[in-house]
Amino acid sequence: MLLIFDLDGTLIDSRLDLAHAVNATRTQAGRGPLPHEQIFSFVGNGAPVLIKRSMGPDASDEEVRNALEFFLDYYRHHALDYTVLYPGIHDALNLLHGSGASLAVLTNKPVRISHRIMEGLGIASLFFKIYGGNSFEHKKPHRIGIDTLRAEANAPVEETWMVGDSYVDVQTARNAGVASCGVTWGFQPETFQEFPPDVLVDRLEDFADRFVRPSAS
Repeated sequence: MLLIFDLDGTLIDSRLDLAHAVNATRTQAGRGPLPHEQIFSFVGNGAPVLIKRSMGPDASDEEVRNALEFFLDYYRHHALDYTVLYPGIHDALNLLHGSGASLAVLTNKPVRISHRIMEGLGIASLFFKIYGGNSFEHKKPHRIGIDTLRAEANAPVEETWMVGDSYVDVQTARNAGVASCGVTWGFQPETFQEFPPDVLVDRLEDFADRFVRPSAS
């Protein structure tokens, strides 16, 4: 079995660090801070989209480029200031890993920062691959990430799951023809109303119990 996880809002609560980095970027550009909830609503499609939305429609292309460069540099140095695993994540990942399932991360976050965060939180070794938004020509919801991971894990479609906290992950799963599991604790669970996942869970342990333990017994 191949289980592919989103990162922000699914495995890690990175809200404060992302919000602080965005508002530091806006301050550097001479703009006022945005409410944290507004910033959270921009997360999920990668750093370029996050910064373009955060800078607003009146920002020039040059301003957005400069802001993105500042944001990425700032965030590299502050990505673990407040970021933590969501409750129960570490135990559930250990259970899934111990069952023999192949675990991977497919995020739209830059891959080097993703690696650093996962290493800092002690979960990187549980995953056979970590791919970010700059790992492929296309970001989620394009299917290229799932297709690549399936080929590398030799996993059939019917034994592959995409787990995430927003419509982006559900669309990615649909585009690749695999099953999707939505989590209710992330950044944008309200988007599941329009794009419902195959399964919705309140705890990652529920996913592990339902799909891994029966197959491992």
